[in-house]
Amino acid sequence: MKTMVPTWTMRGIITGDCNCAWGCPCNFDSPPTYGNCEGVYGFRIDEGAYGDVDLSGLSFIWYAASPGAIHDGDMTAVVVIDARATDAQFEAIDALTTRGDVGMPFDAFVGLTTTFIEAVRADIEFVSDGTMPNTVVRAGGGSVYELVTARVSNPVTGEEEELYLDKPTGFTSLRSELGTSTVARLHVGDIQVNNAGRYAEVATFRYAGP
Repeated sequence: MKTMVPTWTMRGIITGDCNCAWGCPCNFDSPPTYGNCEGVYGFRIDEGAYGDVDLSGLSFIWYAASPGAIHDGDMTAVVVIDARATDAQFEAIDALTTRGDVGMPFDAFVGLTTTFIEAVRADIEFVSDGTMPNTVVRAGGGSVYELVTARVSNPVTGEEEELYLDKPTGFTSLRSELGTSTVARLHVGDIQVNNAGRYAEVATFRYAGP
């Protein structure tokens, strides 16, 4: 029997990268660009708690892959948790991202996942002011995960395009800056991904549950 889920909250910055073309059709409930989906979310918790466990200042990375659209499920997922986390903090983040019945957006992730790979620890550096030109995320010094985001360039003028998606019904964020990546790679166990030059996003988030 599952234990009761304590009240939890968190706010901070979320990054995303995936194998889709710029804009990512999944944002609009459409099939992924290349048929399958493989992507990563990074979360920096500026302020948060899971019951009486303080999560402020920690980061974690969530990777998932599905043979088709994310909303069709059958995902394989693994979470990389900040090496600075105490055992209690590690268990709290692991519970949020794997157990279900905790609240959104994590219930959506868990409900669509078939295979959970055991969470791993790594040093995480998460530098971002919430904009595409100023966001870098590294885990394990870049050996586990690295993301460097950038704005897309206008194909005619070559100038940077500043693009946003407002989605009041969004469950990971309500307003995201959309762009691309110059680096986007992950290596956890047998999983190796390189999404450089494809879709990326940056946003602020605020979640609470259950």
